[in-house]
Amino acid sequence: MTPHIHDVVTRLLEAAGERRRFIVALAGPPAAGKSFLSSWLCRELDARQAGCAAVVPMDGYHFDNAVLEPRGHLPIKGAPETFDAEGLRCDLERLKRADREVAVPVFDRPLDLARAGGRLITTEHRIVIVEGNYLLLDEGPWPALRDAFDFSLFLEVPDEVLEARLIERWLEMGQDQAGAIERTRHKDMLNARLINTRSVAADLHWVASD
Repeated sequence: MTPHIHDVVTRLLEAAGERRRFIVALAGPPAAGKSFLSSWLCRELDARQAGCAAVVPMDGYHFDNAVLEPRGHLPIKGAPETFDAEGLRCDLERLKRADREVAVPVFDRPLDLARAGGRLITTEHRIVIVEGNYLLLDEGPWPALRDAFDFSLFLEVPDEVLEARLIERWLEMGQDQAGAIERTRHKDMLNARLINTRSVAADLHWVASD
């Protein structure tokens, strides 16, 4: 059963207590609604304790196309190996210390690139929600991230809903119908299945139906 947003916020605030920094991992497949849910949680947390929450999107740690192309990874951009997992781990360590502001990168989807220093996480942000596909993946470099997380949430969405959302996303980005279907079924949904089958259990699962 999907918890109510206010119950999740209460649980996070109670778990965070008086800690200087409480880091939440919000994971799930592409187009599951991670950005929407993380922003919603941030707004609700701030409504209870003004200025206490911030969001760090994992998408900001995409390798640039100039790095991916020589490696032959541009066609699979979005797969686990196309992210700077080590860079994210280092930033999580800095965030965990909560002793100074930390600049984090933010992905600009229309430009298809990450903007360095696109967002500042200050010492006033006690609760930091890190959202991304592979945060709980149990292979490669990703398990090294988990020591930084104080709480984890996994967003579950049926495959047919994900596929419809992803096709619509590609269409909005200028792909034709055939190209949108091809990218969705032979790229994004492969990543989605990896995430759904190889992620460790989260503290809380949020199940969405549409």
